[in-house]
Amino acid sequence: MSRLSLLRLVFSAWFLIVLGRLYYWQGIKAYDLRDVARRQYERQTTSSSERGIVYSADGYPLVLNTKVFTLVGKPNLLKTAPTFIASSIASKLPSVNSSASAILNLAQKLSDPSKKWVPLLTGLSEKEKDTLATINDPALTFEENTQRYYPEGSMSAHLLGFVGKDNDGNPQGYFGIEGKYDLELKGRPIKSVQETDAVGHPIGWSGTVDQENGDGRDVTLTLRRDIQFLAQEWLKEGVEKYGAKSGDVLIMDPMTGKILAMASYPGYDPSQYSKVDQALLKNPSVADGYEPGSTFKVLTVASGIDAGVITPDTQCDKCNGPVTIGKYTIKTWNNEYHASTTIQEGLTHSDNTAMVFVGRKLGQDKFLEYIEKFGIGTKTGIDLQDESTPKLRPKKEWGEIDTATATFGQGIALTPIQMLNSVNVIANGGTLYKPYVVEKVASDDEEFLTKPQEIRRVISEQTAKTVAQMMQTAASQGDAHWTLPKEYPIAGKTGTAQIPVAGHYDSARTIASFVGFAPMENPKFSMLVRLVEPSTSQWGSETAAPLWFSIAKDLFVKYGISPTKK
Repeated sequence: MSRLSLLRLVFSAWFLIVLGRLYYWQGIKAYDLRDVARRQYERQTTSSSERGIVYSADGYPLVLNTKVFTLVGKPNLLKTAPTFIASSIASKLPSVNSSASAILNLAQKLSDPSKKWVPLLTGLSEKEKDTLATINDPALTFEENTQRYYPEGSMSAHLLGFVGKDNDGNPQGYFGIEGKYDLELKGRPIKSVQETDAVGHPIGWSGTVDQENGDGRDVTLTLRRDIQFLAQEWLKEGVEKYGAKSGDVLIMDPMTGKILAMASYPGYDPSQYSKVDQALLKNPSVADGYEPGSTFKVLTVASGIDAGVITPDTQCDKCNGPVTIGKYTIKTWNNEYHASTTIQEGLTHSDNTAMVFVGRKLGQDKFLEYIEKFGIGTKTGIDLQDESTPKLRPKKEWGEIDTATATFGQGIALTPIQMLNSVNVIANGGTLYKPYVVEKVASDDEEFLTKPQEIRRVISEQTAKTVAQMMQTAASQGDAHWTLPKEYPIAGKTGTAQIPVAGHYDSARTIASFVGFAPMENPKFSMLVRLVEPSTSQWGSETAAPLWFSIAKDLFVKYGISPTKK
């Protein structure tokens, strides 16, 4: 090969290599290079749009948004010592930790000149932002965001939940409404791109904004603010008066399943959720399992009457003394027995042996069938994130003693919402409804309304009417009759359940409760009051019942219900 041919071959090879590299960089790697270049002269920011507002049924905002600011440092623009800027920040705000370690931490964030953006302080109020702005250093700037604001403080905290951060640092609703309706409430993030010069200064407005984003939807609750307020105030007073560890008040419209009030004490401030005992965050009304005690007897009686095995006048032929089942002995709460007591009298005087009698008449399979129809053992489906349910043991694991104790509400567990929703079946004529707390979800261009949802018929209308009358008699003649407002027709039942501890029941620790509805015919509200470990008296008739009646008196006024007796 001649030298000229060899030279041509070498130049041709180099040309092909250069052409190949040009194709590689301008073709194959073009998109990657474009992204690298874009990152050098563009800055993409993501800001949250407005989260939806939560309103009470009467249109009052329970959750709003308020402006907060993030102090941002730009180390690449810093002209003074990072420690000087950090000390200036700490000296301006008393709320900022001014210890040497805190100042050092701020200084370290500002010490890398290759960084164009580092967050220094978050959650600043407008007043704090204006104070820090007096430092007047080009290396400091602010970004505006929003956070949740609760005008009523801790009122309804357990029902509302709170907004925290997810694993990526984005706003995320937890518990209650904030958790269950997070997708509806959260605003879709607004993304913007801004061209900058070599040191990060914006070049006019040459950016773009993702226009497909928008604010979150607003949510209107079934909760009545006036009823919630009185429930909260009475509950706090009741817990303190009766020396209870905690308590709950749950008020519903039994004809629809609407939640009118849901109060628990002690509560917490949802804007300060990170500073409270994490055990307080769950909603006891939907998440706490407990043994209901004698309030459960109304379900046992309703099951027996609906199955046709008893009537209110049926006499118990096994109530002349304690009932023995194997190695166990079942007694009445006051150790008094009546040989010919009727089922009505058994309910009125909360006779455990009479309930065991009803359970035997029903039989285990029929008894379990009814309590499952009442919704015991399954979630109600209420639209709150933290609902749970104690499970019923499999049928094959039920023994005679298990059925016997369950008839009077011991050895069986449920949640407050399950207890009240089951009693609603008696109040509304026999139908189990799905409870709900959100009335409406709305945005600028669409609206979604919640309608009452019937789950199933549990008992007949006649059974419901009969048991309601029995509950009225129990309320007016039972152990809590001394505190009953007799001018109003109230159907109700007390409950006192011993608390199981390490495989046995502690007779000194109880859960006292009262459940009922009013007026007895065409009821406007149903209510459960539950007090955990009251210390002034262990009995529901002396603690939960008086509290229930005090709240009911206020509800009669609010509903304009006139007394039937003078």
